[in-house]
Amino acid sequence: MIIDKAIYRHGSRREIDGDISDAFDLERGETEDCFLWIGLHEPTAEEFTLIQEELDLHPLAVEDALEAHERPKIEHYGETSFVVVKTLSYDERAFDVEAGEIMLFVGTDFIVSVQHGPAGPLDGVRERLEKDPDFLRLGPPAVLHGFIDDIVDHYGVIGHKVETDIIALEQEVFRPRGEDVTEEIYRLKREVLEFRRAEGPLIPVLQEIVKGRMTQFSSTREHFRDVLDHLLRVDDLVDAHNELLTSALTAHLALLGKEQNEDVRKISSWAAVIAVPTMIAGFYGMNFDSMPELHWDYGYPLMMAVMVLISVLIYHRLRRNRWL
Repeated sequence: MIIDKAIYRHGSRREIDGDISDAFDLERGETEDCFLWIGLHEPTAEEFTLIQEELDLHPLAVEDALEAHERPKIEHYGETSFVVVKTLSYDERAFDVEAGEIMLFVGTDFIVSVQHGPAGPLDGVRERLEKDPDFLRLGPPAVLHGFIDDIVDHYGVIGHKVETDIIALEQEVFRPRGEDVTEEIYRLKREVLEFRRAEGPLIPVLQEIVKGRMTQFSSTREHFRDVLDHLLRVDDLVDAHNELLTSALTAHLALLGKEQNEDVRKISSWAAVIAVPTMIAGFYGMNFDSMPELHWDYGYPLMMAVMVLISVLIYHRLRRNRWL
């Protein structure tokens, strides 16, 4: 469905009354300094047909925009560029990074934004840009910059939230007799990879714009350079997250193995302590009359004392060697 539509003349918004095509043709006839911006959310093929015909959008790009599930990219169809950017949201309680998409058709005098899945409201970008008419006068490239800048800034926010969760997991890993967080580490590591699939492919897209290979975006190239710098910092942060999680997982598994070894060692130590009294008691449990000590008045206390003494000596030796 259409979320919003407007014509921008000299950077100022002009509402569209009636048919989009007629209104746009009228404004374009009066001045060249105007462009059309249409925002859609998960449109159907029927809803997109009129826009496709009026703006002469390429069928392959329209197909991608309708079906979604594309990786970040930029493609050129004549004078129209088709840009795909991944949007992200993060559920801190479930360690869940959920991805959406925004596809943008950028022409010389129009831009069509198509939103799929979770994303910040398009009105937020639109309202922010409308407060800066001087920048908005740069046309569709300014709108494209507004979207990507907003999305990359949100990447940074999510990156710091993920970092907070990683720190919490690290503290749990090194807590004595802490909980087994192996599953949580694996889950967060998968979400960091999802994060990487969103931000990583966007880097060459911005690099292509910044290098000036497309004259269409020359007026905003410096602005895109700033966004690229922010994105590269996010990319470094994601790399650090991945390495931290790998290290945390390795340390956690090592500590679990160490704790298991300590448990086995303690069990073995107590078995050694109990083994001597058990052996002596079993030996005298045979009750042979030929054993002279069985007829002594102090024979029973003496055997008990010997068992206790040997057990204490074994316990002391194991304790000194830190097995107990």
